[in-house]
Amino acid sequence: MSILFNLIYLSVMAIFSPWLMWRMIVQKKNRRGWSAKFLGHVPLRSSDAKCFWFHAVSVGEVNLLKPVIARIQQQHPDVEIAVSSTTETGRELAETVFPNAITFFCPADFSWAIKRALRRLRPDQLILAELEMWPNLIRITSARSIPVSVINGRLSEKSARGYHKFSFLFKPIFEQIDWIGAQSSDYAQRFIDNGCDAKKVIVTGSVKFDGVQTDRKNAATLKLKAVAASGGIAKGDFVFIGGSTQLEEDLLLAEGYAGLRESHPKLRLILVPRHPNRVDELCRELERRKFSFVLRSSEEPASDTGAILIVDVIGELSAWWGMADAGFVGGSMGSRGGQSMIEPAGFGVPVCFGPNTSNFKSTVSPLIENDAAEVVHNGHQIQTFIKWAITMPHLAQAMGARAQKVVAQNAGAADRTVKGILALSSLPYKKPSETKPAIDSAA
Repeated sequence: MSILFNLIYLSVMAIFSPWLMWRMIVQKKNRRGWSAKFLGHVPLRSSDAKCFWFHAVSVGEVNLLKPVIARIQQQHPDVEIAVSSTTETGRELAETVFPNAITFFCPADFSWAIKRALRRLRPDQLILAELEMWPNLIRITSARSIPVSVINGRLSEKSARGYHKFSFLFKPIFEQIDWIGAQSSDYAQRFIDNGCDAKKVIVTGSVKFDGVQTDRKNAATLKLKAVAASGGIAKGDFVFIGGSTQLEEDLLLAEGYAGLRESHPKLRLILVPRHPNRVDELCRELERRKFSFVLRSSEEPASDTGAILIVDVIGELSAWWGMADAGFVGGSMGSRGGQSMIEPAGFGVPVCFGPNTSNFKSTVSPLIENDAAEVVHNGHQIQTFIKWAITMPHLAQAMGARAQKVVAQNAGAADRTVKGILALSSLPYKKPSETKPAIDSAA
């Protein structure tokens, strides 16, 4: 089986090699971690302590690990934590938020890379955030009697159909997963339908409800207020944030902002693109449309008080949400499937997002059911939402309060997840009341 998957991966690499080289040379991407990715040269662990290897694909998954890892370290400080990521942004964030953990690029799913990584790291459990189905990683890890678990598990209808279509390849892999904490009953059933043992699948809810910051006076947000001031944002301004946005969404927000500025001069717009490495493209498009803007990384103060502030720094979105009066959650106007709207909800920010949020159904449903967010379908509706939030602040604040209540009502997934992880490695679990409260980072 490993030979088959190795051949598939090599074939795909050969086909896309010109594109990969172009990304490396022209875009200067994917230059780091080749030894780890293709040879399995991850850090060599010398300790004999238990080790949990968490794999998070990118920034979003790294962030969701924070409440889980905090609770594990609180209950079992002797357990070593290793965090791998697929992307460069994910790796950089992991290094920042888990300074005491072993961090590295996850090996590509070649059998030789996986085997070497396992020999060097010697983990006692492999924990996959949300699930990235790498057959060799799961199969080889399981074959070495190392438990494999999935936390915050989600499986979209499209992905489930794809795995089911090739069940002769993927069903044996799903069968080797030892424990799954699914976000919802729908996701849980899809895991079971694809081959997971029903006894090993439980519904924990979304961990992201536990990792969210709710205090607007947190240190990270207060620090960014000085940055916002240099970007032309003053006390008393109405701050609208577009978070985790795609280029088309940024432009819709910029156009809506421009259309409201004359009648609402206190309105300010902050854009936090999903991928900071595409900020150059965004800047070119804004310049072409004659929009004034300033970069977060720039040390030069904004010359125009109405300039759009563009956050081109990784890992700050959560803290920026803490100073928003209203906002838009990106990735939802196109085919991406949305981004998490839990962070602004935690701060009580009234938000809108597009109709395409298939990746976050378990989050969207309670927000919509409780009138705690609004779905928009075009630029005109985004502009209408912004105007409503400015002119009807009591109604907007009430929406934000309902969103914050939804977050509080859905908390607890992190504790249920930690309980499952520890049980899989035969470690005792203490109820939260028996320990000091876990501190979830807001970074």
